[in-house]
Amino acid sequence: MEKDLLIDDTSDILKQLLAEMGAKSAMTLGYPVAKDIDFSELLPFIKYPLNNVGDPFIPSTYTVGSREQEKEVIEFFSKLFRAEEDNWWGYVTNGGSEGNLYGLYLARELYPKAIVYYSEATHYSVQKNLHLLNMPNITIRSQDSGEIDYDDLEKTISINRQMPVIILANIGTTMTEARDDVGKMKAIFKRLAIQHHYIHVDGALAGSYAAFMEPRPAFDFADGADSIAISGHKFFGSLIPCGMVIAKKNHRDRIARSIDYIGTMDTTISGSRNGHTPLFLWYVIKKLGVEGLRKRTRKSLEVAAYAEEMLREVEPAVWRNPSALTVNIPKPDKALIKKWQLASGSDWAHIICMPGIDKEQIDAFVSDFKLSKLSSAVLAG
Repeated sequence: MEKDLLIDDTSDILKQLLAEMGAKSAMTLGYPVAKDIDFSELLPFIKYPLNNVGDPFIPSTYTVGSREQEKEVIEFFSKLFRAEEDNWWGYVTNGGSEGNLYGLYLARELYPKAIVYYSEATHYSVQKNLHLLNMPNITIRSQDSGEIDYDDLEKTISINRQMPVIILANIGTTMTEARDDVGKMKAIFKRLAIQHHYIHVDGALAGSYAAFMEPRPAFDFADGADSIAISGHKFFGSLIPCGMVIAKKNHRDRIARSIDYIGTMDTTISGSRNGHTPLFLWYVIKKLGVEGLRKRTRKSLEVAAYAEEMLREVEPAVWRNPSALTVNIPKPDKALIKKWQLASGSDWAHIICMPGIDKEQIDAFVSDFKLSKLSSAVLAG
């Protein structure tokens, strides 16, 4: 009897939770979550303990996993990011923060005495990673757009030009989706005659679709990057948080070591790794391909441009960086922030027009935003 009651109670809780998630998911505009991919074809795999332990390119004695699909995902992105042929490697991570940790770890092993430079608009996880790795670092000013201030970067590096340089470049800052220019960073190295340098690209937000933008941002290996991290649960819409890191293989070789009992190499941050998330990324790549992803990017940019136009009619201060899915708005009242789950700072908030966001949702938000401003004006008067 007690067991039956427990099962009934669990079922009711799950039904309630499912209903809540459906309602809340429909009202998400402030966080970068794509919601347009139907992954129901992958549901049968939830029955199995998929574990891609160790290096994805080296077989393990544990074979219940998705290594082949993971390798296809890594190869797809290595080509998309214009990596040098036969000198790329990567793996599917737990998220962008792990990818950044890995890139910084490789950089530290290559240049143990280097100083890390990053802008004040950089994601909070980077400071945490630098603390974990015990790496000396300097914060650089950001421009109003969120892009790094290249003059401040060059002046600061010049003061310490005897030291190797590690730069963490942003391709889509958290709040404004600003993109740092890797080409301009390489030019600074040349002007200052910096011989020992490493650039890790934090592309958690925009890295997965930057290659489909026109004009294409300067962010990848052909532009001078040494490693790139992206998220898989943002633009690619993975139902489980994940990410991916791609690095030059010769950098990775510096930290690899063999582990006998799993029959593979220890080249990743985590030992056991999720075997389900590579399937989500692989599925999107197979279903959409490069052209499908390009069209998906254009559609999202159209929605973002529409949102900017409609919101500026209500509030002229609304703005958007060029070719960004993020639209910045003066911080509204708490009720609107809560209803639409907006990410906000002290003065600004934003909406992000990821795939799955349509013009009807934008219209509904604009209507609420207008009412919010009217209410605030009445209270202020």
